[in-house]
Amino acid sequence: MKCQLIDILAANDVEPAFQKAAKGHADAVLQLSSTVFNSQRTAILHWAAKTRSPVIYPWPEFVEAGGLMSYGVQLTELHHRAAAYVDKILKGAKPADLPVEQPTRFEFVVNLKAAKQIGLTIPPNVLARADRVIK
Repeated sequence: MKCQLIDILAANDVEPAFQKAAKGHADAVLQLSSTVFNSQRTAILHWAAKTRSPVIYPWPEFVEAGGLMSYGVQLTELHHRAAAYVDKILKGAKPADLPVEQPTRFEFVVNLKAAKQIGLTIPPNVLARADRVIK
């Protein structure tokens, strides 16, 4: 397996990045989290579908909007943990004295309609591991 890094630093980088991935015959795309990606969700989903690129996203919102699949931390769990930290700090705890926590809950979401659109069959054992399947 060969990995290729393609930077998307601004909105106008989305189209060339997907064209470069398609031209390089990328088997899959892993999208990391960034404000550019979040603000360009529609364009990213459009180009992923147009180039028939299987993309795994960090957030389920991309899958709910038509993307193939996502795997990442559950944001609601992180928000609850953040609220608990804010509560402790407001009650006098020093932030430096609070332990650093790692996420413990992750969510895997698959969109079968998106898979069909790009001609991809998701194996049953992968679907069985999904927390949610969008049909």
